[in-house]
Amino acid sequence: MVRIFRFALPLAAFAILPSLDAQVAAPPAPIPAPIQAAQTIFIANGGMDAFSLQAFEELGLSGTDPYNSLYAAVKSWGKYELVSSPGNADLVVEIRFTAPITNVGNHATWGFEHILANTTWQFQPELTLFDAKTRFPLWTVTEPVRPANLKGTWRRNIADANAALAGDLKSLLTPAASPTPPTP
Repeated sequence: MVRIFRFALPLAAFAILPSLDAQVAAPPAPIPAPIQAAQTIFIANGGMDAFSLQAFEELGLSGTDPYNSLYAAVKSWGKYELVSSPGNADLVVEIRFTAPITNVGNHATWGFEHILANTTWQFQPELTLFDAKTRFPLWTVTEPVRPANLKGTWRRNIADANAALAGDLKSLLTPAASPTPPTP
């Protein structure tokens, strides 16, 4: 009898608790107002880390390609005025390209060259949105670059990640549609 009680009580407690599937997800938090209210945007080039710059040079790309790509995308939308000074902007969008280390493995006895040769990096463009008035960071978005073996594929994957980042920015800047009230 004691054994049954030990197992029955915990099982009964689980039966009383609401199931995880039945729990309602919290509504999405609001996007900061300065992002969705922006009419004028200054795009800043945050540059890239040394590893990314070296990779871009080996791929025949310019270190300003992510900036140029984002600038062209935002300009093509025709909705925002791109200004040449952060002081004239509602929102500052900084683009940066980095390659953080994602895997170094267990290299306790390896020398620096061996570690460097066996380390994995994840190339990624990153956008940080700042309130132009307070200079406070409001949002950061990152897109991974898919790895490749051929230079042409690397260039295309970098362009795809930059385009996805521009799409992420467009989604953030576009206010969510208000639900339409039902018609009587």
